[in-house]
Amino acid sequence: MNSDELRSKFIEFFLSRGHAQIEGKSLIPENDPTVLFTTAGMHPLVPYLLGEHHPAGTKLVDYQKCIRTGDIDSVGDSSHLTFFEMLGNWSLGDYFKEGAIKMSYEFLTSSQWLGIPPEKIGVTVFEGDENAPRDDESAEVWRSLGIPEDRISYRPKEDNWWGPAGNTGPCGPDSEMFYDIGRESCGPGCGPGCSCGKWLEIWNDVFMQYNKTSAGSYEPLSRKCVDTGMGIERTVTILNGKKSVYDTEVFAPIIASVTGAMNPGGYTYGSDDGQDRSIRIICDHIRSATFILGDPKAVSPSNAGAGYVLRRLIRRAVRHGRKLGIESLLPIARAVVNKFAQAYPELKENENYIIQELKNEEQKFLETLQKGEHEFEKLLPNILKGASRVLSGRLAFKLYDTYGFPIELTEELAAEKGLSVNKEEFDEAFKKHQELSRAQGSQVFKGGLVDQGEMAVKYHTATHLLHRALHMVLGDHAAQKGSNITAERMRFDFTHNEPMTSDQVKQVEVIVNEQIQKNLPVTMELLTLEEAKASGAIALFGEKYESQVKVYTIGEGTNFFSKEVCGGPHVERTGTMGRFTIQKEQSSSAGVRRIRAVLE
Repeated sequence: MNSDELRSKFIEFFLSRGHAQIEGKSLIPENDPTVLFTTAGMHPLVPYLLGEHHPAGTKLVDYQKCIRTGDIDSVGDSSHLTFFEMLGNWSLGDYFKEGAIKMSYEFLTSSQWLGIPPEKIGVTVFEGDENAPRDDESAEVWRSLGIPEDRISYRPKEDNWWGPAGNTGPCGPDSEMFYDIGRESCGPGCGPGCSCGKWLEIWNDVFMQYNKTSAGSYEPLSRKCVDTGMGIERTVTILNGKKSVYDTEVFAPIIASVTGAMNPGGYTYGSDDGQDRSIRIICDHIRSATFILGDPKAVSPSNAGAGYVLRRLIRRAVRHGRKLGIESLLPIARAVVNKFAQAYPELKENENYIIQELKNEEQKFLETLQKGEHEFEKLLPNILKGASRVLSGRLAFKLYDTYGFPIELTEELAAEKGLSVNKEEFDEAFKKHQELSRAQGSQVFKGGLVDQGEMAVKYHTATHLLHRALHMVLGDHAAQKGSNITAERMRFDFTHNEPMTSDQVKQVEVIVNEQIQKNLPVTMELLTLEEAKASGAIALFGEKYESQVKVYTIGEGTNFFSKEVCGGPHVERTGTMGRFTIQKEQSSSAGVRRIRAVLE
């Protein structure tokens, strides 16, 4: 079974069980500064898991593009990925543990669906702690389906508990499904959830039945929800008996494009461990970069936030491409577009932008490498004078930190001159750099819409007022490209080709504050997308929407100030928001401007 078939079968199964299919969302989360990217299928649905009404109903199914950046340095082995696809089904106060588990088991084992032999399935459930009891309910459902006791493992909170998304909110136990690859067990305690490699996780059912309070207690929720996640790449690997996600059809055309671009060409993947690792890194990183650049809310390579991650992915791919004699990564990006355009049409729609941004970043990095090599040559005479013939880790880190020069290239250049690099000293400096970055990041990205409450809602409403004011001052081309909200400020990106004048900034500020002072009502209605647009509502270009959407109107009657398709949440009246002040207007990327503002 290939990935397209798995995606289709999953959707078909849950549609036949009364679920509504919803569209997967952007890779760039809106109004959640806790993360740079959408990290799981549940991420865009957090407001609905927290209690908001979803326009499509209480039983949902979708597939979602995701990026996780924690394992970038591990990519190159047989399993780690930066970009991946997640299948998910959701119950918002409808079915709970029994319904979710029985549907999961049927989809996995029925010959009509995946047809995995039942004896290959093992599961884990929450073992209980001082906050919540052991999940005997889930274990009993699995027993009723024929899963024997030795394939049901009770696991602690770090393994079998989800949430909350912030410091407080919905959370609960989960039950994970594993596939037995047939390897010998590592010992008497080996069972589903063991990390020895015998058991591979393929699906996770999360049961949100508690609310964690600010006092740290866990209270039962009146509305219990289910969210599940199944990774497409890993499941396809299991279904086809492959050892690695890179051995599946998901990556076949991308690997072919890499090996075809190698100099000399004709390399067969699987021939050399070192070269295979570089090929896998290029495949993953260019696939990830292509999806980020092809997203409706695409970011450009930069030195901060999501743009920095994108730059790092591209430059690491370029570096490994150089190792293999690959002159350009653009044909590999085109292979990604062609492979995934059917499931994600936005890739084909944005192909020219993807290629141009990759080309620009490739060129910038090659210039960076030239500067780094020049700086190395300047350092060389003094190093050669020394008796140790060792380049200090401090200087190697300076080349990395100041010029973006990779340590591997520094080591290569040093070796050519008969020198070595003090890698231990470099690693120490790099570790301090990482710790500082993480500390700064925790300040920049602390909190999120989930746990910031009242101020976040005010700022979210302010984005609507700002969007409309920009249209009035600059023109309708000033369309929202993204926003980022904390409890302290808002950031708003929009399309505009030149800096705003000080008069334009002042005009926008005055317009927004006028609407706040008018204490306008904010109302919501459910409409079809066509009805919403006919009523004058703005829907963000390139965004994916359900058949029914929430439309938020600021103002009354036909003389409303703002009307947008949006998931919410918003204040009830604008008069509660405070004074709006623009602190900075600056460039975000080519053709995109950024406003930072506060409510006081």
